[in-house]
Amino acid sequence: MTETQEHRTQSDSNVILPRHRAKTDVVLIVLAFLMAGFGVVAVTVATFPTGSDPDASFLNHVVESSYAMRQCLFLLIAPLVVGVIAVFPHETLRRRSGFIYIATLILLTVVTVFNRAQGVKAWLDIIWGYTIQPSEFAKLAMILVLAANLSRSDHPMATMREKVQIMLLVIIPGGVILLEGETGSLLVIVFLTAIMMYFANVDIKFLLFLAALAILALLALYGILVASGSDDYRLARIASFLDPELYSSSDAYQILQSKKAIGSGGLWGNGMFVDGSLAQLNYVPADWTDFIYATIGETWGFAGCVAVLIMYVLILLRMVWDAYNTKDRFGRLVICGVIGMFLFHVLENIAMTIGLMPITGIPLPFLSYGGSNMVTNMAGIGLVENVMRNRSLSAAVPTPQTMYNPYRVSVHPAYYTGKQRG
Repeated sequence: MTETQEHRTQSDSNVILPRHRAKTDVVLIVLAFLMAGFGVVAVTVATFPTGSDPDASFLNHVVESSYAMRQCLFLLIAPLVVGVIAVFPHETLRRRSGFIYIATLILLTVVTVFNRAQGVKAWLDIIWGYTIQPSEFAKLAMILVLAANLSRSDHPMATMREKVQIMLLVIIPGGVILLEGETGSLLVIVFLTAIMMYFANVDIKFLLFLAALAILALLALYGILVASGSDDYRLARIASFLDPELYSSSDAYQILQSKKAIGSGGLWGNGMFVDGSLAQLNYVPADWTDFIYATIGETWGFAGCVAVLIMYVLILLRMVWDAYNTKDRFGRLVICGVIGMFLFHVLENIAMTIGLMPITGIPLPFLSYGGSNMVTNMAGIGLVENVMRNRSLSAAVPTPQTMYNPYRVSVHPAYYTGKQRG
């Protein structure tokens, strides 16, 4: 490349193309709130009590259910969450990501140390019977701090010091979350970290090394628990997943009942508020939270399950499109992190509901009951909108790895030169 061509390429790459101009992604917001609204309906059906009049109005059914009423409250708060985060100063999010990370880590530690509950210690009582789950907010903190650190150079984690620094950012809160008993949230963080590292152009060989190390660590931990005769509930869940019939009356009961509920819905479902339904009789434990997909399958059948999947695909594809059309490196990695968070939640939750994965206690985004879950999901949408409003701040630095790897979100410099001259 001649000096003139190089200068022209650099000049053209600073031009803000129409598709990179700041804007609000209205389509993404509409899709998210449509799902959240349907979530209120699903929670209402799942908590339909015995003795209730099936022919009563939907509003009466909502009022009869304390869970549905609370979910409505969470939905009313959602626009505020999205709006505040969307307009929050973009540069402040980047610069203060470390502060957000530390604050979340302190909150996680407080819950772990002072929560007297047996087993899972993930919730903190606040007021009027409401609780918060800091491990949900930790996912957002991890997205921000990882995006800030990985976006500092085009070759992140190139030195041993950088590798150790990034890994400690993940290991420290991950260890605290593991002590809480929240294995599901830990898996989400590990997954979104891998996604963000990949799209930040971390060396593929190092990523494969980390993956192999993680698999070996899990196998070793599983072997130690089995050899020691541990009665840890997580070990019981894995055992019940491997042989559900053997544990049909204990640890595998929830999975078997969930599959029965989904199968009973047939093609079009049995309808809402049906007397004697599995949802009404509470045959599926937690069918308004982690197993809400079982309620959807029984009520709206195969068609309803597929419709939900299509909506999730549309939301994820919309965010992929937003990431592709974002020049700001930090912002692009933030969107990749949000995609990773949603993707793992959807895949793991639905897979465990139909018996393809062990139970991990991961809620279904926008649909499962829970204030912390709803706030985290909407905050994730708010982060994407924040990036979209600031997506033309700076151009990403191209590298041979991003230029020739079609699977990584990048903006090839030839795109700018070709578009501007055409």
